[in-house]
Amino acid sequence: MVRLDRITTRGGDRGETSLGDGTRVRKDALRIDAIGRIDETNAGIGLLRRVTGTGEPGSDLARADAMLDRIQHDLFDLGADLCTPIAEGETPESRLRIVPAQLQRLEDEVAAMNADLPALTSFVLPGGSAASAWAHHARTLARAAERAVVALAAVEPANPEAVRYLNRLSDHLFVLGRWLNGRGASEVLWRPGANR
Repeated sequence: MVRLDRITTRGGDRGETSLGDGTRVRKDALRIDAIGRIDETNAGIGLLRRVTGTGEPGSDLARADAMLDRIQHDLFDLGADLCTPIAEGETPESRLRIVPAQLQRLEDEVAAMNADLPALTSFVLPGGSAASAWAHHARTLARAAERAVVALAAVEPANPEAVRYLNRLSDHLFVLGRWLNGRGASEVLWRPGANR
């Protein structure tokens, strides 16, 4: 259980913060950047949910909102995962880590949404409905988070499922963006060289 009595602690006034194991690190450390990018992704999904949360029960918006609710919780799990460096001899039960079942859920949701979509004949421009535009925005944030976790994993041990999760998430948000455009009916396609 988390309990926060004070938000302003002044503990970071010198440009450092604490990891989950108590280690103090600079706020510009790769690990902190990765955690921050995951937080940005979660905030982007929160903006998307301002639209999906208006859906009638059983609607595509409501179905999307339920998926996004699960994803937001996963992203907090992912932040907790990265906040505590992998320890020697750690067991899977000893720390909160992203696990393959969370990736599989994303893959299953992508497959279900994709089954409702026409095949792509061009790249998709971000836009169309407000929900789709916000989904594409969240996708770009997820890609930035993925790049940050890849950079971290290149120099420090990190859960490999973390990178995989973010890769699946960006796929999920791309397909969700298409799905939220009337299941592809009102998506905006790229017209190469249209403005030459």
